[in-house]
Amino acid sequence: MKIQFFYPRWGSEHLPWPGFLDKVKAAGYDGVAIPGRTTRQEIDEVQHYAAQKGLLLIAQHYDTAHADFNRHFMAYASWLEKVKSFSWVKINSQTGKDYFTHGQNAELIKLAGNVVHETHRGKFSFAAHVTKNYLETIPELRLTLDASHWVNVAESFLEDQQAAMELAISHTDHIHARIGYPQGPQAAEPRAPEWQFAVTHHLNWWDQVLARKQQEGSDAVLTITPEFGPYPYMMQLPYSREPLSDQWAVNNWMLNLLKERYRV
Repeated sequence: MKIQFFYPRWGSEHLPWPGFLDKVKAAGYDGVAIPGRTTRQEIDEVQHYAAQKGLLLIAQHYDTAHADFNRHFMAYASWLEKVKSFSWVKINSQTGKDYFTHGQNAELIKLAGNVVHETHRGKFSFAAHVTKNYLETIPELRLTLDASHWVNVAESFLEDQQAAMELAISHTDHIHARIGYPQGPQAAEPRAPEWQFAVTHHLNWWDQVLARKQQEGSDAVLTITPEFGPYPYMMQLPYSREPLSDQWAVNNWMLNLLKERYRV
């Protein structure tokens, strides 16, 4: 089994793509995640740069926001059409809305086809128990597990929702490796000893994903994006607006922690 690590564009939008890709490559990542708003021309340029540097790409959808379902459906279909002709390791999608009906969100999931759907607040997959229902009714549904959102929504580490988490793990093909806690989706400083209680919960879930992937054989691939974000995910000091930790450094810490843990 192979593990591939990706760095998010989120928080580094100010950097020109060539320099950003060089930085990511030097840090030891296998690729980057391209955000949904990227134009077709820019995607083409980034794929050219990435190929030169030996980096892989994941497409990241998050910004279809229409409250009207019909407009939402058409906008999502348009985005899928835009990206389908490019070469991706995966297409990751924050899909639907938490207030759409089960049937409406199911239409969007089926429209997406071979896509991994991210567990995320505000989307169809906003909570563990709700996502469990979709997994039971749409067996082909595949997930990007970002358990930080579920921990925040449930205000717990899901100790009383083991069945939902186990089912989600069995459908996971991609991980967003961020540390959440019951009152927030991102620990202020996950490297600090006082946050190890939260780190341990997430590592245990990721270990289970890895163990399941290993059962699929030597050709299986697990992709992971260390995904600590900038403000407002990153806490800031009042008045000065100084971040409490460095996004780049924390993501690299997570990369190296997982590489050591999984002997990559």
